[in-house]
Amino acid sequence: MSFKKIILGLCLAVIIFPATAEEKFKVCADPLNPPYSTKYKDGFENKIAELFAKELRQKVEYTWFAQRIGFIRNTLTASVNDWDAESDKFKCDIVMGVPAGYNLTLTTMPYYQSTYVLLIAKGRGWDDLKEASQLTTLPLQRQESLKIAMFDRGPGTTWMQKNGLLDQGISYQSMSGDSENNVAMQIDKDFKAKKIDMVILWGPMAAYVTAQSPKNSFIMIPMKSTPAIKFEFAMAMGVRKADKERKLVLDKLITSKAKEIQAIIESYNVPLLSIAKEAVKDDD
Repeated sequence: MSFKKIILGLCLAVIIFPATAEEKFKVCADPLNPPYSTKYKDGFENKIAELFAKELRQKVEYTWFAQRIGFIRNTLTASVNDWDAESDKFKCDIVMGVPAGYNLTLTTMPYYQSTYVLLIAKGRGWDDLKEASQLTTLPLQRQESLKIAMFDRGPGTTWMQKNGLLDQGISYQSMSGDSENNVAMQIDKDFKAKKIDMVILWGPMAAYVTAQSPKNSFIMIPMKSTPAIKFEFAMAMGVRKADKERKLVLDKLITSKAKEIQAIIESYNVPLLSIAKEAVKDDD
């Protein structure tokens, strides 16, 4: 090996393994949030955390907290000592999945982009649907027989409202606080119980639902963004707003491990899109 290659290797090592690196890769995560993270560490965010920790020669350590209102406050920005609000020691350092540009954290460059989909259970009279827009032109009698899940927030509900379908919606909460099911798990159970026939669901969650049933049990139709309603979103990692050094390290890992990251997410059958150029910007 040439002297130049040795020097280059040492320089790269300094970038990837900074002298200030800690021994632990401290992740803030939900213990019951498939397909993202679980206490069994079998979600795709768990796998990516392991990939990064291995590259940094660190060990993953989790702070578990349900993904709901107050998640960031109780994890990423929470001090180890609850009695010492000025402490510079925090419970965890990284949230593996937040929307790019998320206002509660400093975000890395995005590492995947997905979309909401219309997920339809086959064999229930809706197999002829090819586009979500067909729901708006159904004969009244057929439209009234719809059993479509509808959340308290999100672009799917906005789309249903704009298209006069709210009366056919079966209501769900985006953050229920359920200790036994996350949203994807509840939707899966209600599909199987035939409480619902379809749902407009975020891509990774839709992938989880389809994975719990025999192959080809569902029709998955990507929703199309319009100037009024956006269905496609880029996802990044979140760190504390002052933690720019950690963001830089994560950005480098996202770049250098892009193929491995994509392979992990694809193995969960998540519908992936090319990351929009406007999502790739420095979040300072």
